[in-house]
Amino acid sequence: MPESSYPRLLGDIGGTNARFALQEAPGGAPQRVRRFATGDCPTLVDAVRRYLAEEGVSRVALAAVGIANPVTGDRIRMTNHPWTFSIEETRVALGLERFVVVNDFHALALSLPLLSPGDLVQVGGHLPEPGEPLALIGPGTGLGVSGLVFMPDGHARVALDGEGGHVTQCAVTDDEERVVRRLRERFGHVSAERVLSGQGLENLYEALSRGAPALAAADITARALDGSDAACAKVVDMFCAMLGSIAGNLVLTLGARGGVYLGGGIVPRLGAAFHRSAFRARFEDKGRMAAYLRPIPAYVITAQTSPALLGAAQALENE
Repeated sequence: MPESSYPRLLGDIGGTNARFALQEAPGGAPQRVRRFATGDCPTLVDAVRRYLAEEGVSRVALAAVGIANPVTGDRIRMTNHPWTFSIEETRVALGLERFVVVNDFHALALSLPLLSPGDLVQVGGHLPEPGEPLALIGPGTGLGVSGLVFMPDGHARVALDGEGGHVTQCAVTDDEERVVRRLRERFGHVSAERVLSGQGLENLYEALSRGAPALAAADITARALDGSDAACAKVVDMFCAMLGSIAGNLVLTLGARGGVYLGGGIVPRLGAAFHRSAFRARFEDKGRMAAYLRPIPAYVITAQTSPALLGAAQALENE
């Protein structure tokens, strides 16, 4: 791609925040990263124009964004946010030559081989098996799920698109059975996202503390981590355990002996409490397959700059 195609616009669009950056040279890291609350901008076009204006950039030719939504055609209607748009109409409105839109966890999966050891904290397991698939799961506003498969040449990589956050949530303990039953009464189908997300933390709190005033997810985690509320601590403990079960299911499904990566905004905030939790025990608690799972490493993604921006840059190269 010629030098004139730079800078390129990169985006990571979630249900709560949108992050934008510029890639200013081939292979360059995302620069000039800014975050906006998606609720502050009526449309994606408004958000992009605001970013470019604040950065003093008059025009870009190429852009790629990862978005927290299935991408199955031209029309995007976000699951956890009111934005809806046409990819082609957005390209025209922004004066772009090319506009690539992928699922945000597709973008995040593409970034995994590019992360440095300082961007990751390992939770159990041993060394990854080189060239084997990687699994990715991340609780945030919703629950993102993806994976990365390596081609036989060892270099080409294919990110998997799917909606694994909406698989049926399993219950292992009696307490979890009661919680899932209560959530089934509210929602009918209890997906993993119903418990493994920000809203999921609130759903767990409501189910475990019936009659107590509702709490926001941020307050639940804050009270759990400072030890001021035993009910909130129980919610976070159950969240981590149930995440372990779903992550183990994902690794078994993909044969992801290259490791499972934990993205999203919630798990990194839990810090040492996550490492002390039942996550790893439940990840490995798969009966006859425990020995298969035991050596597989889990990594919490702690990168300060959104790795999905790296993946968006890679998506531009792949398209």
